[in-house]
Amino acid sequence: MELIYKLLGVGTAIAEEAAVATEELPAGAGFISLIGTFFPLIIMFALMYFLMIRPEKKRKKKEKAMLDALKRGDRICTIGGIYGTIMDIKDDTITLAVGRDNMSMVITRWAVRSVEDVTIENESESLN
Repeated sequence: MELIYKLLGVGTAIAEEAAVATEELPAGAGFISLIGTFFPLIIMFALMYFLMIRPEKKRKKKEKAMLDALKRGDRICTIGGIYGTIMDIKDDTITLAVGRDNMSMVITRWAVRSVEDVTIENESESLN
């Protein structure tokens, strides 16, 4: 087996690497090597934070503020596309007046998509 290693030069290459590894390294070389190893991971985490996590947190915070500010008389749109006016709010349930006949409908607070600024009119009759 040694003959094969000597013929291929593998034995000398291994011996040279072992000799280099036993030499003493400068005092801060281990720390610099560690930083060089983890620097790409730190950069990737920072990019992920600024491109994905931070905008999502801002959107959630804005949505929570909108849901907390709901009050009686607000015109809302639900996630199902139903427009209505808030008649009553209790904890996590909201009672809406929907349609021309002001039919009441109960939904959960998280089902509100947005608060509308204008009323929707159909053939000059207000829907609510």
